Amino acid sequence: MTLNIPFDNSYARLPNTFFARQAPVPVRAPRLVAFNDNLAQILRITPGEIEEMAQTFAGNVVPEGAEPIAQLYSGHQFGNYNPQLGDGRAVLLGETVGTDGVRRDIQLKGSGQTPFSRRGDGRAWLGPVLREYVVSEAMHALGIPTTRALAAVETGEVVLREGPMPGAVLTRIAQSHLRVGTFQVFAGRGQIDSLKRLTDYAIARHYPNATGPMDLLRAVRDAQARLIAGWMSVGFIHGVMNTDNFSIAGETIDYGPCAFMDSYHPNTVYSSIDRMGRYAYSNQPDIAVWNLAQLATALIQQFEDPEHAVEEATEIVHAMPGLIQQEWLARFRAKIGLSSEDKGDEALIADLLTRMAQNSADFTNTFRALSSGKARDQFLAPDAFDDWAKVWQERLKREENPQAVMNAANPAFIPRNHRVEQMIQAAVQGDYAPFHRLNAVLAHPYEDQPEATDLARPPTEREVVHATFCGT
Repeated sequence: MTLNIPFDNSYARLPNTFFARQAPVPVRAPRLVAFNDNLAQILRITPGEIEEMAQTFAGNVVPEGAEPIAQLYSGHQFGNYNPQLGDGRAVLLGETVGTDGVRRDIQLKGSGQTPFSRRGDGRAWLGPVLREYVVSEAMHALGIPTTRALAAVETGEVVLREGPMPGAVLTRIAQSHLRVGTFQVFAGRGQIDSLKRLTDYAIARHYPNATGPMDLLRAVRDAQARLIAGWMSVGFIHGVMNTDNFSIAGETIDYGPCAFMDSYHPNTVYSSIDRMGRYAYSNQPDIAVWNLAQLATALIQQFEDPEHAVEEATEIVHAMPGLIQQEWLARFRAKIGLSSEDKGDEALIADLLTRMAQNSADFTNTFRALSSGKARDQFLAPDAFDDWAKVWQERLKREENPQAVMNAANPAFIPRNHRVEQMIQAAVQGDYAPFHRLNAVLAHPYEDQPEATDLARPPTEREVVHATFCGT
């Protein structure tokens, strides 16, 4: 069977100012590590022979119909504006329209230098590739909008980071790779015609019911509000919420130093480059609002008389904290078994979280154990839970089937940081069994899987991962 990808490339038909035409740089000895058959079916991709797929998804062979490009964008990185970024180690092969009617990008990440590499090598090493594969697919299974992983390939080459590391390429799938930074680069350069063209393209591709730039802003706001609430509900910390990592499509994108919390604390930070805690768990809603404001600033540049647009954009942005809070409250109500609404619910949830933080309670396991009556075991001082549970049990009397609601909202399995690190270390030694096992278990995160209870266990003191790294 021959690999077939039914490309239909709309972004490559935009003016050349939007990207650089760039073929992936071939590698020495590609070997296919993983291929996502279920995702391939959605994309209408016909798999080929193993060697053919290794050559294609490593970038050695450009498939028929592809139009490889590196996209241009800029962005705020930790609050500081960088006027030109772009795909420094990624090539967009093209797009497909899936069986569900959704248009998606097919991108090779780690595919070599581009005009935007900024002295980087354009490569990725195996660890971050496997991390993104596992975590992005787990996020999809959790029901949170995300880019996905189609394939992972070893390159047979060495990448220099802290030391020599095995190289790899990830094939990433996204509804698009349009970012806030894609708009910022044209606004910052005063290229208003390109900014208008991009705005029209984003509306047509993602929000066809929007009637102009401010409607686009409103649609992005709503999508991102839902996304951030989703992150918070599973204890996910993105780690690098720069505007160039903020998707217009409302998907989780760019899994670098990301992590899921073990013990709950609102100020948790894992990213080794987030030294001031800008992107800590509890700061993510505020950063999302800040990022939306940067998008608003860029979009406004296309208005000849921007005064009215400024007023409308301000109103749109100022509404975002309330929308995030509404989405957050709906998700956390479900996490404690509530289907109905009561004015005291927010305080009840906040009280539980405070007690969890004070008692080093595991975020995932505490919420999962609420339905089984074993949540108190997660607390250093179980009495702290018991005091809260008295009020909670009274509240539950008004609910019909709280156990089912909780089990549907609280995963039993997440990509535990220590398990991901152990998986990476095994793969570096040539053992991919932990990688494949993680993917299999995390594909069904809301199901009890007795044979996988070790993957639900929090880390021991020696296993705790204190910092995560982006891999560049």
